[in-house]
Amino acid sequence: MKRLGVNIDHIATVRNARGERHPDPFFAASQVVKMGADSVTIHLREDRRHINDADAKKICKLKNIFVNLEISMDDKIVKNALRIKPNYICIVPENRKEITTEGGLNLTKNKKKLKTIIEKFKKVKIRTSLFINPTIKDIKLSKELNVDCVEIHTGRISNLVKLKKKYNTEFSRIKKSSILANKLNIEVHAGHGLDYKTTKILNKINEIQEFNIGHFIIGESIFYGLSKVIKKFKKILKN
Repeated sequence: MKRLGVNIDHIATVRNARGERHPDPFFAASQVVKMGADSVTIHLREDRRHINDADAKKICKLKNIFVNLEISMDDKIVKNALRIKPNYICIVPENRKEITTEGGLNLTKNKKKLKTIIEKFKKVKIRTSLFINPTIKDIKLSKELNVDCVEIHTGRISNLVKLKKKYNTEFSRIKKSSILANKLNIEVHAGHGLDYKTTKILNKINEIQEFNIGHFIIGESIFYGLSKVIKKFKKILKN
């Protein structure tokens, strides 16, 4: 069955709004797994706008919980990640002015630096993923970089679905990229902007093995409760 990863960054966003300790992302990490999530995602941003170093260190030490740590290519962040040693790393593009991650990595421009970073993680046996755009070129470059997984940026198709516009072309791009990645023995994940409807659409692509969802789950949980929202996504992924 396909897996659901829950990004808990915005638990920290709510906590940081008051500068207090509640709600606690560490507690949230264990709870979302109890509620049915298969893994937990946290993004340790350079500006520490939500998850901070202490959060990341504690969460990555949790036993029997698979933690996906998202990081940029920043040297200090990479060194920090090597000390924390999560289950796996997803390298993402980062711009401090952005509200959220906009698009996939520029693999052509950053190939040399990415190769060095990936080799460091491989040496300490940390599974490594790249956050990429759904293109054949990026899948081939990911293979050259010897990654274990790719996470396909689904922001464009998510926006098209929300705006009730035609999304067939973007769906086709994601499907073709996923099929090639699977043939090259690269595990395929999908994430960014996903909600119930978009997840249901992309769940038709057999090669996608994991969906990582954060903002929508935390937002919906305000109205319906975290457990109920997670269970609804798990039900979608069963079909």
